[in-house]
This record gives sequence, C-alpha cells and structure tokens, in this order.
Amino acid sequence: MPNEIQVKSVLNKTKQRDPWFLDDYTINPYSGCSFNCLYCYIRGSKYGIHMEEKTSIKINAFEILEKQLATRANKNQYGIIVLSSATDPYLHFEKEYQLTRRILELILKYKFPVHIITKSDLVTRDFDLLHQINEQAILPSDLASRLDHKALITFSFSTLDKEIAAIFELGAPTPQQRLETVKATLNAGFFSGISLMPLLPFISDTEEALTLFLHTFSSLKINYIFPAPLTLFGSTPSDSLSLVFRAIEKYNPSLLPYYKNLFTTPGSRLKNYHNEFYQRFKKVNQRFGLKQSIL
Repeated sequence: MPNEIQVKSVLNKTKQRDPWFLDDYTINPYSGCSFNCLYCYIRGSKYGIHMEEKTSIKINAFEILEKQLATRANKNQYGIIVLSSATDPYLHFEKEYQLTRRILELILKYKFPVHIITKSDLVTRDFDLLHQINEQAILPSDLASRLDHKALITFSFSTLDKEIAAIFELGAPTPQQRLETVKATLNAGFFSGISLMPLLPFISDTEEALTLFLHTFSSLKINYIFPAPLTLFGSTPSDSLSLVFRAIEKYNPSLLPYYKNLFTTPGSRLKNYHNEFYQRFKKVNQRFGLKQSIL
C-alpha cells in the first residue's frame, strides 16, 4: 500500500514555459511512481531501487489545490497545468483514490487548461471532464490566438516492444495498451500526441526503430511527437545510471560497453550522440512529416 502524506503546496509555477509541453504550472498528485521505469530522472536514494514501494499519495492535495487555483484565477493568472511532471497522474492507486479525477474537477471549476502526460489507459475514465475543460478553460493571453485546444493528452513511449518494455518499464502498462489508448483518445476528438522520451541507445533509437515508431504513429494520425534520447544520472545502486546498466546487461550484455562509453566517459561523446540522434530522427521523419510542436 502507498504512504499517505500531507503537503503544503500542490500547484507549482514553472520558471519558464517548456516549448514542447507548454507548462505554466505543474501538479504531481503522487510522490514517486509505481510504474518503476528504470530510466526515470527522479530515481535515486530518496525512492530506492524499488520505487513503487515508496510511492506516496498527497491526501490533502484537493483542499490545498482549491485555495491555490482560486487565488490564481482571481488574479487572472491562467496557464496550462501539466499533470504530471515527476510522476504519472494515473498510477494504479488512482483507481481507488481518484485523486487525479478530483484534481481535474477543480481544474474545470476554475477554468484552467490542462496537459495530461501519461503511460496509462486509465485516462479514458476522465474523458468526460477533459471534454468539458477543452470547452470551458481560459488560455493564457499569449497562447489564446495560437492554440485551439485546452485539454491536451500526451502518451509516453520508449519502445513498442513488449519484452523490452517489461525490462525497462517494469510496472507500466504495455506499449500495446498505450497504443489502444492513443487510438481511443484520438477517436474521442482530443488533441493528442506522443512523447518518445527517452529512447534507448542502440535499441529504440535506431533508424529501423524510429521508422517503426513514426509509421505506427503516423497511421494513427497523431497531432505531434516529441523525440529525446536517454540521459542517465547518479552513481548509487538506486540511480538511473546503475539500474539501466544492470538492465542492459540482462537484455543484451554486448551493448554494455557502448553504454558505459556514452554515459561514464568524460568528453563530448554524449553530446555527439545526441546530435547524431536528432539528425537520424530528422532523416526518418522526412518520410512521415510528423509535427514536433503543439503550436
């Protein structure tokens, strides 16, 4: 069972709006993540190797958020709220606690636009609220003439392979479940796209893998796509670098020297790899023409 915690703040104002996710505010209903993706940037000693065991539910989030949203709305400080930036808003516990749904009810009440970022099929449960938000929310003034949508839904993928996902995304819904949910989301009329973050070097960032990704998502007629290569942090056993290295050794030991060369060798190798990745993505995307921006 997850821990239940009390918090003093839920709504976080971002210093600068991200050009991809357009976040003016972020909300994380949960602390930690039961999806337990090994590459996640929030990993480390705070949560340990088994992050799902230290997931916490912010049980007073609804009451705190009501005050914060009311204050912002009274000052006409509308902006896009990202759910979520450091966890998934639809963890397994959401079925019971319905904290994200209650938060969406408040977001609707105070007319804020929202951007859902998730790996979960549970988002379909809240289509009713998201449709209402899309109709009634107030966009920030600088986006009002540039954006027609007030409820955005982005699905996160690092692979389409079920077996690879089972190694690197231990507790997350399968890629096939996500694909079905993407279809349902688009069929329901939402503005929706894909976050290819992070892609795994020599596994899901190859030209062959990118071609499969873009063919699949182009066929679904997604509205946008955000690609990004893997970044790893830390040196303790519970950090993403250690966990991914261990998983690579399990998946394909021959790749481990390449990963160590990329992520532990000082110098410009990682920067060069990132540049090569974006050139590779650009080359593949010339065939499909998928938009890399919401705006």
